[in-house]
Amino acid sequence: MMNYSIAVQLYTLLSECEKDFYGTLSRVSALGFQGVELAGYYGKDAKELKEKLDELQLKAVSSHVPLERLEGNLLVELNYLKELNCKHIVCPFLKEDRRDDYLGLAKSLNRIGKVCKENGITLSYHNHEFELEKELDKTHLELLFENTHSEYLQAELDVYWLTFSGENPIEWMNQYKNRMSLIHLKDMTTDNRKTFAELGTGGVNLEGIMNKLPDTSIEWVIIEQDKCEGSPFESIEKSIKYLEAM
Repeated sequence: MMNYSIAVQLYTLLSECEKDFYGTLSRVSALGFQGVELAGYYGKDAKELKEKLDELQLKAVSSHVPLERLEGNLLVELNYLKELNCKHIVCPFLKEDRRDDYLGLAKSLNRIGKVCKENGITLSYHNHEFELEKELDKTHLELLFENTHSEYLQAELDVYWLTFSGENPIEWMNQYKNRMSLIHLKDMTTDNRKTFAELGTGGVNLEGIMNKLPDTSIEWVIIEQDKCEGSPFESIEKSIKYLEAM
């Protein structure tokens, strides 16, 4: 029996959300997803969005919120998420001008994470490949987590970017097994492009990752495909069917 739930990161369906946000949520629900990770609110009132999610039996698992808004408009973001009963907020990406001072970033995320915790919401950090560059014998991502409190900042590991960078996702899951509630599942093509692929069609060790889940604190696995060569709905359908068959 699965000890986790399955969500989709709505960035995967960005163009569809821009055209018809609620229609997209309806299709996500029909595919069997239990939750969504938000990547914008498309001008929707929080109370109205909560009613729609409840109607579709979808949980607002988390929300990707740019660092600039976390630093400059945090309470507005948290109040919106509290209306959705959303318990996680994620720093999703680091612009180039912030990548030369991870210790300064750690101080900022500690402050943000403390306020989040006071409001009943957990802050996580989502990695790409650039945080996996090494400074001396440690990656920037390890330095970031070493210089933040686990009660204020969790990891939302992205297994595609770990694999892309030559890292072993299972080793990272071991390292942060008690510091993560969310994980991003993506696959990677086995050709020279090393681009995004539907789960089960590429070279990421998904079976090993899924087998490792019970040893961690992960509650939600989140399907994301940054770019889809065909219909994004068809892509996420293939991916969720792969997980359901495991």
